[in-house]
Amino acid sequence: MIQLDGVQRHFTVGGELVRALDGVDLDLADGEYVSIMGPSGSGKSTLLHVLGLLDRPTSGVYRIDGRDVTALDDEVRTRVRAEKIGFVFQFFHLVPRLTAAENVELPLTLAGVPPPQRRERVMQVLEAVGLTGRARHLPGQLSAGQRQRTAIARATVTSPSLLLADEPTGNLDRRTGSDVIDLLERLNTGGITLVVVTHDPEIGGRAGRHIRLVDGRVAADDGVRAAS
Repeated sequence: MIQLDGVQRHFTVGGELVRALDGVDLDLADGEYVSIMGPSGSGKSTLLHVLGLLDRPTSGVYRIDGRDVTALDDEVRTRVRAEKIGFVFQFFHLVPRLTAAENVELPLTLAGVPPPQRRERVMQVLEAVGLTGRARHLPGQLSAGQRQRTAIARATVTSPSLLLADEPTGNLDRRTGSDVIDLLERLNTGGITLVVVTHDPEIGGRAGRHIRLVDGRVAADDGVRAAS
């Protein structure tokens, strides 16, 4: 499903070259559950942004389902991202003035899905994350765990094949964080490919495959790279 070949992402900061990603080769199969770990500044979030088509590699090739998406224009990248990729962030990124249901509905609205279909799908995913009773609540009226579950519902309402989670438990207490990881794992069991960036070794250890980045390179990967 996902293939990175020699991917590099370089930045210039204060006149110095920063190699955030420095020649990453990586294959992810459909339905895998992968954790990405490493010290601060190792390139974890940069890798996630490249995988999510939020950032472009400086060089190298990125393929999704065999399609080279490295140099797609912004319009096509946006379409591919909307169709295939969901995001869960540490800080939730919910729209404060929209209810939980309206936040979840937003990607469907932007995709032009008719209102009756939008409402049906929103209620399905809210039920799946246990938030039917909070559908009309604003984010400020929800607990941190409920806000993250709302964010997960929003990330999955378009039925993406790839879910990228960047420190999804970073703002949660341990019990709530465990509940959120349980929810993500149920989605993975349902067939979605799950990639979790985390500093927490306990959470990272729950994944089926563990990748460690150091200085923008894959320092360890207990998965097997598929043959080209």
